[in-house]
Amino acid sequence: MLFVTSFDDPVATARTLSDLPAPEGTEVTLAGNPVIFAQVFDVLSLILLAVPPLVIILMLAVFYLNIGDRRLSALAIMPAIVGSLWTFGTVFALGRQVDIITVIVPIFVIVMGSADGLHFITHFQDKATETEDKVVMVASALRHVGVPMILTTVSTAVGFLSLTFTGVKPIAELGVFAAVGIGFAGVISLFSLPALMSRLTITPAHTTAILGPRVTRTLERLISTRRPAIGLTVLILLFAIVFIPRLSVDPDQLFFFKADDPVRVAFETTEELFGGATPLFGEFVYDPATGLNGLAGIAAVERELEALPGIRKVFSLADLADALPPDQVEGFLSGTAALPFGEMVSSDGLRYIIFPSDFGTDDLRGWLEFAEDEPQIKLLTGMPVVWDEIARLVLRSQVVSLLAAFLLVTALLGISYRRLRETVISIIPIALTVLTLLAFLAASGIQLNLMTAVLSSIVIGVGIDYAIHFVAAIDLARASGAGYAFRAIRSAGRPIVANALGIAVAMTALWLSPLAIHSQVSMIMWVSMTVAAATALLVIPALLPKEAIEAISQSTVENS
Repeated sequence: MLFVTSFDDPVATARTLSDLPAPEGTEVTLAGNPVIFAQVFDVLSLILLAVPPLVIILMLAVFYLNIGDRRLSALAIMPAIVGSLWTFGTVFALGRQVDIITVIVPIFVIVMGSADGLHFITHFQDKATETEDKVVMVASALRHVGVPMILTTVSTAVGFLSLTFTGVKPIAELGVFAAVGIGFAGVISLFSLPALMSRLTITPAHTTAILGPRVTRTLERLISTRRPAIGLTVLILLFAIVFIPRLSVDPDQLFFFKADDPVRVAFETTEELFGGATPLFGEFVYDPATGLNGLAGIAAVERELEALPGIRKVFSLADLADALPPDQVEGFLSGTAALPFGEMVSSDGLRYIIFPSDFGTDDLRGWLEFAEDEPQIKLLTGMPVVWDEIARLVLRSQVVSLLAAFLLVTALLGISYRRLRETVISIIPIALTVLTLLAFLAASGIQLNLMTAVLSSIVIGVGIDYAIHFVAAIDLARASGAGYAFRAIRSAGRPIVANALGIAVAMTALWLSPLAIHSQVSMIMWVSMTVAAATALLVIPALLPKEAIEAISQSTVENS
């Protein structure tokens, strides 16, 4: 094992070492935190340059399948694209740097900020079948989806802002900047789209769109009876009961690297050969004035540390006292001679390094308890200690952000609706979605980590949009009498499905990223958005009075 100490930029040193050819007949494996950071920094530019354009292309394709008009498909996503650009401008204007978590902010803004534009344009397009008066079309669209657009913008932003309650800075910044971007996209949709649409001549192409009419007819058949909603709900509850108890925190500090990534392979090789790729560091209580005489007690504590499970070797200058001439050891203690590890002595302490073998969380906490109880030890730290604390924060973040998102969204809906029934009906689908998400994390083996732990809060803010738009459509359709659930489906079903499918398909672009965490986010959003749309469109009608679906058996089914 060879230790390299950088006296300048550790990441630059790691890159330099990676570029050096290995001596003939020698296999060189690099491991350590600078190697991790170098790899992560190198892929951030790829994610920023390659993923957002592909996200836009995929969303345009899905929107076109539902809208059937290229111009309108582009207009639907335009506010989100502009909002994403404004968000990154805000990030850089504030002097913030992009990291492994905030790098997906523009992707979140694009896929989730497009909902308002899609709903407005879809209703505008529907109205074009009844009139050619653009003022009437704009007024009708704003009357039907204007308030829901405001509510969904706020609810999505609230879902992201709930991440500020986690106490984890990168997660909090993700929440703040994504909420800002969603706000930008919402404002642009509400004020720019009506003006732009009033200047266009619209041909109602949605009736011939590949997915549009088929989606509506399928949904009408599904809600004609409560059986699909009951079956879906029971299936979700059983899935949650079986798998949520198996949910756990993943303590792996390399969770964002795929199994075959060179960085992970290097760490596993180093761990297999030497017992650990990431040493721990600490400091003993030591008075430099005692010289060699103060090292004997430290050596005894080292042996006690080495007796603990999971520790292979402890090294400090005390180990050199019997191996080197006294004057040379005195030189190290006084600082006149240097070691490759850097300074090993402070004004009141002696630095030490722990080389671990195969260890677990219980072993690590045993070391920390020993260090706390041993008066000769001032400090024990290192990346394993940091990641153990992060694992605790992950669990707390999951609970805190989830509760905050639920409470904030429920309060928002309660204030907006001022009716308990509508508030509860809107919350039930998203509660089922969160249960599905948590169970999926356990069933898939992804588990909770720094990123996945907070996605449930984001899903609440985004998934509630479907319930908001559908409930608004139901309220408007109720005035026309029985069968209003089907009129609401014809009005809101198509854009809800298009948005959910658009988000899921667009997030597939994250598979381009070499980081495992981004492909995990893609899978999670596929599951969450599909379930959020399905529960909103199937469960909500099942909770309505019987008259909501009365007319379908006599008319809609026969004519479809």
